[in-house]
Amino acid sequence: MRIADRLRTGPPCFSFEFFPPKSEGGVAQLFTTLKELADLQPGFVSVTYGAGGSTRQLTVELTSAIKRETGIEAMAHLTCVGHGRAELAEILMRLDSAGIENVLALRGDPPTDQPTFTAAPDGFSHGNELMQFIRARGHRFCLGGACYPEAHLESEGLDDEIEHTRRKVGDGAEFLITQLFFDNAFYFHFVERARKAGITCPIVPGLMPITNIAQIDRITRMCGATVPMRLRLALEKKKDDPEAVLQLGVAHATLQSADLLANGAPGVHFYTLNRSRASRMIVTALQVRQSS
Repeated sequence: MRIADRLRTGPPCFSFEFFPPKSEGGVAQLFTTLKELADLQPGFVSVTYGAGGSTRQLTVELTSAIKRETGIEAMAHLTCVGHGRAELAEILMRLDSAGIENVLALRGDPPTDQPTFTAAPDGFSHGNELMQFIRARGHRFCLGGACYPEAHLESEGLDDEIEHTRRKVGDGAEFLITQLFFDNAFYFHFVERARKAGITCPIVPGLMPITNIAQIDRITRMCGATVPMRLRLALEKKKDDPEAVLQLGVAHATLQSADLLANGAPGVHFYTLNRSRASRMIVTALQVRQSS
């Protein structure tokens, strides 16, 4: 199933992102999580790609296994980091041979020991260049791309971000998934600007339910997402009660999701950090609300 077709023609769907575990036990736990989420009938799941291609083989294997063993549509991430064209061509052939139909094509983040992104020799510096390469080689993957409602940390502002997004769509992206955000106003403003710029493809909001304050502080510093002051103050009051933090994070993301879907979002993509509890609570609450 091509994800873009599902987003354009089907009802709004939920989807989940996972990263390749580092151990056999982690892989087993991931499939347990997938089984827990399968009853929610996700539209698709995605499997990330480690910095510098550190999980390239496992990403291919997991994406293929998820689709084969669970029946859930699965999308593989692919980044430019550390790869020249010959190596990217080989990875694309493996993805094709594995029967993977959907690829999220990204520039990617540099490895932690590199402060800035540096393209590999004969490689690419931007996600849209990777999309051009995939299309030029004749692969028929349904391509997704990333977008940033609060602008990427390396962008000069939202105008610059919209232009980068427009290039991605022009070079092959059939749908977009946003960076995480906690204030829906950023998403709605970004979509409005994108439509005015001629970007017509589905733009899926990406949410990360807050389950750990230290963790979300680290992630938001890395990506530049803003935690609204009212939410931050409420979290601070509950910082010594992990269960209360999770419940607050779930409540906030549930309200976000309901508002997004009520105002036209084609679905919601959850960054799960390989855990199902928070996302399962949110989607269950939303499905109960929709059926009532």
